[in-house]
Amino acid sequence: MRTVQQDCREILEFWFSEDVRPFWFRSTPEFDQQLRGRFRGVWETAARGGLEAWLGSADGTLALVIVLDQFPLNMFRGHAKAFSTEARARDAADHAIRQGWDRAMDDARKGFLYLPFMHSESLDDQDRSVRLYREAGLTGSLRWAGHHRGIIRRFGRFPHRNTALGRVNTPEEVAWLASKEAFRG
Repeated sequence: MRTVQQDCREILEFWFSEDVRPFWFRSTPEFDQQLRGRFRGVWETAARGGLEAWLGSADGTLALVIVLDQFPLNMFRGHAKAFSTEARARDAADHAIRQGWDRAMDDARKGFLYLPFMHSESLDDQDRSVRLYREAGLTGSLRWAGHHRGIIRRFGRFPHRNTALGRVNTPEEVAWLASKEAFRG
């Protein structure tokens, strides 16, 4: 019988492996399919709240954040379901931060722990994202956090999500999405 620690370790070993790192922010349909095939059941369990026991450790909480925040973006790319567990991911990340677990994480792990705040359409979460990355000295991620916050400041939401979420683009969003500065996510 598998233990909670084994399950968390499997997620973290997979996500932080040299084979997967190239796909973190440049995925392919093949990688998305691989993720769906291997981890969809884990995501579904987490989405139902069935992995709350993972919140008992730093590694477990980080694994839960990755499952709830990163995995659906790949598994359900272009669909509303891609964003459906972001709030749960933010709650888990907030829990880890309150415990101080982020202070002992390496930069890559810390960067993924903070990502749910960058993915939020709340300006308060965006401000927190920028603050977290700045305080951690994660300058590459800080640049992206500032970029995401700028989009939320300008539009109050991420226009590149509108189609998937069934939202109507404003004329300003249409123009921005057609521009070189648009973020496609």
